[in-house]
Amino acid sequence: MGLTAFLTRAAAVRPRVLLVTTPGGTPVRLAAEKDLRSRDWPSVSTPAGADVMLVAGSGCSRLDPALDRLWQDMPRPRMCARAVTADEVAAVLEAARARLGAPEGDHGESGHRAADCGAGPNGHGEPVRADREESTLDFEDGDSDDDHAGHGHGDMEMPGGLAMAERGEDRDGLMLDRLHVPLGPFLADWPAGLTLRVVLQGDVVQAAVLDEPPVGSSADPFWSRPWLRAARGEPVGVGEAARRRAAAHLDSLGRLLSVAGWSAEAVTARRLRDDLLEEAPASAVLPRVKRFARRVGQSRVLYWLTRDVGLLTRADARAAGVTGPAVRAAGEDVPARYRQWLTDVMDDVQRMDATAPLDPVAQESSRGRWDAERPPSLALARLLPRLLVGAELGTARLIVASLDPDPDELAACRPEAIRG
Repeated sequence: MGLTAFLTRAAAVRPRVLLVTTPGGTPVRLAAEKDLRSRDWPSVSTPAGADVMLVAGSGCSRLDPALDRLWQDMPRPRMCARAVTADEVAAVLEAARARLGAPEGDHGESGHRAADCGAGPNGHGEPVRADREESTLDFEDGDSDDDHAGHGHGDMEMPGGLAMAERGEDRDGLMLDRLHVPLGPFLADWPAGLTLRVVLQGDVVQAAVLDEPPVGSSADPFWSRPWLRAARGEPVGVGEAARRRAAAHLDSLGRLLSVAGWSAEAVTARRLRDDLLEEAPASAVLPRVKRFARRVGQSRVLYWLTRDVGLLTRADARAAGVTGPAVRAAGEDVPARYRQWLTDVMDDVQRMDATAPLDPVAQESSRGRWDAERPPSLALARLLPRLLVGAELGTARLIVASLDPDPDELAACRPEAIRG
């Protein structure tokens, strides 16, 4: 056995997985995160450290170039697999592991694009593996890498298609380089499919523009399902809605804590989220939720890291059409928002046994007052460019995580609502 074959088989024992979620893929992502924890497979945040890229959710043509870039940046040998439903996740991961460890030549054709990876382990497209050094981006004649990045800079380009920095005045009047950088659509712990195009001087955001999210798809807003069903006249209890809302807030908290670098408590938040989604009784979950809320809510380090970041007054939030926890948060900065989530989680866990019917208008969903035509995440997403200007890049990530617009809600919007 050669060294390459030995290392390939060793990597396949415990492959490192890059989990990429498309809009509408939240149930698949949740199943994948749980499955990866149970297998003790490392979940990585960058393609450079990944052996397997698992795409959670259906395809979206607008996001294919970004998927291809991730695929290009993965070292070989590598695998790409797609799970469209939560039930497929375990089989898809196992098939990807088996194909990753197969000798070269036993795994079928190499994939040229991440968008070509299959939708299941058998029949619907097997996982794609690539070993050879080959181009994975399929540009048409005349297209450049910079065109797909979405920001051109004339003829001034660095080798490899990187754009030259322009110069401009910073906030102190100094002439510094200005870099045009897209944040998203597939950053780790980032709303799936959301792209913010920012202008950076140093690590400070000087300008930000929100790209139009992928819309008009069949995306299913997972966290808002009880409100959707109640709006259609189906019987939905307050307790069921409270359980889903608490799980959604824990999912958001897990994302924010991960961005803040507190990975242990991020895992705790996600375990609690999974327990709620598996119908764990309130009596079993509430003591753990209280301990979690006490540790996170009273953490001085987390508070010092995030205080005065993303300041948003209640008046400005209401003027922007924001409802829900982002408006109720006292203090209107990142600590105020995550503490409001913690308070809401504890309240909702104690209401999970309630049987009264849900009023989808009077009772808010996880992101705010539910409106199928203009879901609450739309107002949250539109706030982001204004809040990011003047923030350092690291704190910009915290601001996005503290508002956490739901990409499934945005994808289910009508295009005219997004543009309006």
